[in-house]
Amino acid sequence: MKNYFIKTTRAFTPIRKYAWIFTVLVALGGLWQPKLGLLVVLIMAGLTGTAFFNGRYWCGNFCPHGSLFDVLITPISQNRKIPKFLKSKTMISLFFVFFMFNFSRKVLNVTTLWGNYDFFDKLGFVFVTTYLMVMVVGGLFALLVNPRTWCQFCPMGTLQKLSYRVGKTLGIAKKTEKKITACSIDQCHACGKCARVCPFQLTPYLEFSENNQFDNINCIKCSTCVENCPAGILSLETEEDAIKLKEDSSSVHGYESRQQIEAEISNIIDLGNGIKEYVFSFQKPNKVHYKAGQFILIKIQDNPKQYRAYSISSYNEDSTALRVIIKKIEKGHGTDIIFNQFKIGDTIELEGPMGDELVPSEDTEKVLFIGNGIGITPFIALSKDMVLNHKSAKEVKLLYGQRYEHEFLYHEYFNELDKNNDIFEYHPVASRPDNQDTRKGYVTDLIKEMSLEGYKVYMCGSKNMIQDSYNILVEKGVRKEDIFYESEEKIKL
Repeated sequence: MKNYFIKTTRAFTPIRKYAWIFTVLVALGGLWQPKLGLLVVLIMAGLTGTAFFNGRYWCGNFCPHGSLFDVLITPISQNRKIPKFLKSKTMISLFFVFFMFNFSRKVLNVTTLWGNYDFFDKLGFVFVTTYLMVMVVGGLFALLVNPRTWCQFCPMGTLQKLSYRVGKTLGIAKKTEKKITACSIDQCHACGKCARVCPFQLTPYLEFSENNQFDNINCIKCSTCVENCPAGILSLETEEDAIKLKEDSSSVHGYESRQQIEAEISNIIDLGNGIKEYVFSFQKPNKVHYKAGQFILIKIQDNPKQYRAYSISSYNEDSTALRVIIKKIEKGHGTDIIFNQFKIGDTIELEGPMGDELVPSEDTEKVLFIGNGIGITPFIALSKDMVLNHKSAKEVKLLYGQRYEHEFLYHEYFNELDKNNDIFEYHPVASRPDNQDTRKGYVTDLIKEMSLEGYKVYMCGSKNMIQDSYNILVEKGVRKEDIFYESEEKIKL
């Protein structure tokens, strides 16, 4: 699965970032100071105890070896698909028995030295050599296959699962365990990114329970999927909190019209610079009403089922078709499929329309649209919709940033809207312009020059642009509740 699994940051806390130091200290330092190995007893007690209440939480948040694999080896790992046999129950069970038998045998041999001067050195050395073996073998697996390959059959992971099952049987873990939870399944884009970044290569988006929780016993609760979810709908919650979250999100505005759509690719237009516009004509149903500012899901594969979310770029004239503009992403799994396999005449599955983050209310009077890069796409339809259909609109301004003039999409279209409509203003800006007539700079430079009293602001584009623009807007007095944005990356403002 080329380009499928994604390397990403997994160290979100100081412990996860630096716990690998403990592994090196014990595995290498213990060769000279064997008593350091006795610290591993505390590790075993910690992982067994936390598992009783919260499953494999230790693996994802405290494990020193896990920190080593995630922090030091992930950047240079092959990051391949983990072979199924290494995750099989047979492999896990046999290796657990083999490992525990040999480990116990070594410990029992050392107990015969009880009372001798070097007893604790000998006992500590057993833990040291075991820790060193895991570091070397696990490290090789991490480098050549996947960072968390060892963790699939790690005896300590199996020990945690056994402890967890006891806690669950007694009813304790049911109350205390926190699981990956989606606040609303309707808002899930089914993009599969949670699976692509998961250290264990699990598929949360395909396995949510009726309480919107991911119940897989192998989940290590590392929150990598939470941090990377484009929709921002994931969190770690107890079952009780998950039920409350589901009830609070039972009616999600902007997702009421989500439906499965069968459509034909009626045209593909090459816009240059690795960007194409795809025209989808609806087949079943033959009419789908959508609003300017909404997005659509495009199915890219069946196994595992996956979609990609794209802003709708077309103005809805008769509800029979829609357009999306897609930029080819280097080593992008989704765009590789779309650019290489999608052809005119193909029947494609869509889901939607959905989203209201960029849909202005009917009574909006002053609007500022801000887009950069491919983030201009929703404003193609929104600009026209505001001019033609929003009778309350008095001022509509569009700031559009690119690096070079030739990268501007729908440039003439926006110029025509500006020319023919008194309420619409188009302000393109390029960071590296070749033409002296083009304003040099960034959209943030334009924002700083504007008077924005009474404006509602809608942004789409790069994470940095949105973060920088948001801060400037707030400094200029724009209310936070009047700032709306959409981005492919999760943004914390």
